[in-house]
Amino acid sequence: MLNNEFILDTKSIYKLSSKGLAREHLVAQLDNDLNLSLELWRAQGLDIKKHRGAYFFSTKFLQISDAEFCIVDIETNGSKIDKHQIIEIAAIKIKNGKTIDKFESLVYTREINSYITEITGISVEDTKDAPTLKKVLYEFKEFLGDSIFVAHDVKFDYKFISQSFIKVGLFPLLNRSLCSLSLAEKTLKSFRYGLSYLSEYFDLNPNASHHRAMSDVVTTLALFNLSIKNIDNGIKTVEDLIKFSKEAKKLKRPKLDPLYIEKNNSKEM
Repeated sequence: MLNNEFILDTKSIYKLSSKGLAREHLVAQLDNDLNLSLELWRAQGLDIKKHRGAYFFSTKFLQISDAEFCIVDIETNGSKIDKHQIIEIAAIKIKNGKTIDKFESLVYTREINSYITEITGISVEDTKDAPTLKKVLYEFKEFLGDSIFVAHDVKFDYKFISQSFIKVGLFPLLNRSLCSLSLAEKTLKSFRYGLSYLSEYFDLNPNASHHRAMSDVVTTLALFNLSIKNIDNGIKTVEDLIKFSKEAKKLKRPKLDPLYIEKNNSKEM
């Protein structure tokens, strides 16, 4: 039986990202031959390497400056994967702070309720000539490759895309992921950490059109680059960065909203 899920336990995943996992502990959790499992996972965006007798995520040794990060955002016609679908997806792939590729597409759908149209500006009519979900996701999978998947509040985008992959006949995502919101909380002092607020406060994207995929990707990219400039010099590898984003102490938020104060002061002048 071919496994399409990453079935290892939490302790093993931690060891793969840190001090390494022994072969016997890895093999004991597999239904398939080890080499077959490694190939399947690699096809799903996750590379595991043997180093000095133990197994590690390859990102354990990948310098941040050498890594490809893929900044992703989706718009959907609802939040439930069994009932709803992606209606727009965008991504920018970067390396060492420089853009190396872009991906953007609307997705054909038969239904978008008025509330979603009001938020995104996307109507059913806008998608009538767009490619199908299957075509877009196959192309996006090829675009993503084994890049590190980055999004603001990453769990939603990652899970929705991964489950959408299954819906169209692909294996789910296994790429290492990073949350730009969590990273911002550890590197940038702000009153709030919603993307639109951060964009305004740090002037990330003056031309932002919130809730459109590529606009949010551009904003998230600017936020990610700003956060990277503020990390400690001791954070060298991708796994260092992922660990920092999850485990480092959050910066203390201001007690008062500086944007609110600024706007009120402007009115009084």
